[in-house]
Amino acid sequence: MTIPSQRPTSEPSTTPRAAARPLPPAATSPTDPLDLAGIGIGPFNLSLAALAHPLDHLRTAFYDSRPDFRWHPGILIEGATLQVPFLADLVTLADPTSPWTFLNYLRTRERLFPFYFAERLHTERTEYDAYCRWVSENLPDLHFRHHVDAVRWNHEHQVFEIDYTHLDAAGEAHALGRTHARNLVLGIGTEPHIPEPLRPLAETPQAPVLHSADYLDHRARLLAADHVTVIGSGQSGAEIFLDLLTHRPAGHEGLHWLTRTPAFAPMEYSKLGLEHFTPDYTRYFHALPEAVRNDLLPRQWQLYKGIDHDTIAAIHDALYHRTLDGGWPDAHLTPGVRVRTAGRVGTTKVELHLEHDQQGTRSRLTTDAVVLATGYRERRLDTLLAALDPYLRRDNSARPRVDDRHRLVLDPAVTGSVFVQNAERHTHGVGTPDLGLAAWRSATILNTLSDTPAYPLPSRTAFTTFGLPTSGGRTAHDLAHAPHARH
Repeated sequence: MTIPSQRPTSEPSTTPRAAARPLPPAATSPTDPLDLAGIGIGPFNLSLAALAHPLDHLRTAFYDSRPDFRWHPGILIEGATLQVPFLADLVTLADPTSPWTFLNYLRTRERLFPFYFAERLHTERTEYDAYCRWVSENLPDLHFRHHVDAVRWNHEHQVFEIDYTHLDAAGEAHALGRTHARNLVLGIGTEPHIPEPLRPLAETPQAPVLHSADYLDHRARLLAADHVTVIGSGQSGAEIFLDLLTHRPAGHEGLHWLTRTPAFAPMEYSKLGLEHFTPDYTRYFHALPEAVRNDLLPRQWQLYKGIDHDTIAAIHDALYHRTLDGGWPDAHLTPGVRVRTAGRVGTTKVELHLEHDQQGTRSRLTTDAVVLATGYRERRLDTLLAALDPYLRRDNSARPRVDDRHRLVLDPAVTGSVFVQNAERHTHGVGTPDLGLAAWRSATILNTLSDTPAYPLPSRTAFTTFGLPTSGGRTAHDLAHAPHARH
């Protein structure tokens, strides 16, 4: 369904005047539904809410079970920076005049001049978290402490029914409610991935095995341990290893850093390489056959699983500094290693059974604590969308099909759309979780719900032309801009 759009100008005031708008009720009736209901309030749905805010033709509301906005609090290590420039905020790449830009956030804090002189293209993660919290605290239409329990399609009224539980300050059920919406957007985020061999230990409260998502909660305990092992060579693993190395005594570092990848490799950050995170590449990837996408995605790991050059340099500098007295630090960095099994030794230690992929050799490592920097996986939609499962169209791997407008492909009997955010890597590629594409995807969703574009988007975003012309002389870029039809 499309809705007539009206694109008002952005508010000129320093602080967005969102508070002047009344907070919509959490519940709505089937005869007076929302135009769009969002489930989850992470950066991506927060971006969507911010860009939807000035659009008077859209009635929206967003729900999250948490008491307020928090962005990966367990890894907000002091000094750690985003891997995207500050322009990749919630709105700028779709509407730089929006009152919800990062620069306007700095303006409200009277920090524009310090930021200008700091000459920082990449902001610290703690500052990005503070910026997003500022948006969430000033933006209406956000309902925290609302846990969505189920979603159904109401054929009579042609709307989605959303059941939720309103939680009190202690996180206990306070009241039940139901709202209705013509369209949904799922932004339920990702969850920490625990490798199978380590899952039993990680699920044991007494075992010193934790995911990097909880690092800061256990940092003091880890610094006091005699030996710590970090598993995983992505950016989070590198930052945690560097933090531990920096704060442990020289000569008594007691650190192992292990990874399955063949090297502690830098993230691809060349200017043309970064064009894989453009809408042009996303459209190209989506148009590829499913089997080609499945084969291609794992081979692109350095585009999003590597380590930024500054962090690699800082680690090497820290290690080198500890050799100045003639010794080598007690820190071991070993790539190409996987954990076969793991178990407890006594009551306080963990034994890791390791295998080197290239050598084919096996070894054991006893450690006092393990930090799993093993990444995140998209949360499964099955439980939340159980009632919609008969209407879902799936690919050959039983994954939901997602069209080029970020909508789940549904049976035509469901006339509403279900959009997804950061749940479509298998169809949209490496840019799916990238913050730099947040505003563009949000604008795409809003444009899909409007009869005229609420946010005009550029027709070309990369110097690279991905793909060859088709037999009709049209490139993949041309085909991507053909009129869109619901699949």
